[in-house]
Amino acid sequence: MTTNIDRPTLIVVVGPTGSGKTDLSIRIAQHYAAPILSTDSRQMYIGMPIGTAQPTPEQLNCVEHHFIADRTPDREFNCGQYEIEALARLDELFATRKYVVAVGGSGLYIQALCEGMDELPQADNDLRQTLHQRLEHEGLQSLVDQLRQLDPKCCDTIDIRNHARVMRALEVCLLSGRPYSEQRIGQRRERPFRIIKIGTDIDRPTLYRRIDCRVDQMIADGLENEVESMLPFRHCNALQTVGYKELFAYMDGECSREEAIELIKRNSRRYAKRQMTWFRRDTEIAWFAPSDTDAIIEYIDGKVLQN
Repeated sequence: MTTNIDRPTLIVVVGPTGSGKTDLSIRIAQHYAAPILSTDSRQMYIGMPIGTAQPTPEQLNCVEHHFIADRTPDREFNCGQYEIEALARLDELFATRKYVVAVGGSGLYIQALCEGMDELPQADNDLRQTLHQRLEHEGLQSLVDQLRQLDPKCCDTIDIRNHARVMRALEVCLLSGRPYSEQRIGQRRERPFRIIKIGTDIDRPTLYRRIDCRVDQMIADGLENEVESMLPFRHCNALQTVGYKELFAYMDGECSREEAIELIKRNSRRYAKRQMTWFRRDTEIAWFAPSDTDAIIEYIDGKVLQN
């Protein structure tokens, strides 16, 4: 008979970009002899190690990692697919491990893993291509205007600056004939494992300085060459992200190199702010300084004993 304390445990490490999640997750994983499951929506793609801040080869050698550089950028992937694949992988890992550490800053992927996603229409390739063409020729505002006509409530709740979110919401409306917001019922699914959530707490000025330094280091590490190598995939959703969009614009002659780098820093800071807004809504997250490993381990052990 399995007792409560014998239940497998998923330790979820969240926080904004540049807040020290990767190093913390490795220390936690080493303590519990646990593998790491990435919940980052971009680190899973091959050829993008610098711009997506994938773990370094040294970090990958320290701990077993999953969903890191395991698919090409032209492979369409969404939260629902991630939920299916990640849960299947957890079944395999928990067969021999008591703990798994999940780490990343993609709020929807973390939600999919911990709570499940609503049953929504599958992506339609023809419609998706049409929306991509409209985005390219008419701009994002055209898609936002149509979404606002079909589902004004949705426009008030999603980030309408995020073209991927706007396109998916519009796609669901058009495929189903119903507002996207009506289909997001948010019914949580039970998981066969304990979930303990840890957040990296860092003050905003320090975080912003870290982000700026991180971008400078990415440039020094060869981000421009990496982006250039991704030109054949620039139309893919995987490349519609901070770091790549700005350097694509520079390569197209739309801005200077210096302007592109400053835009990456600015947009990274803005992304971090949105991440914190998302995560602060989750009352299950316990917040710690990313360096306070001992207190985090003590907290996790206490939660395991409690439930």
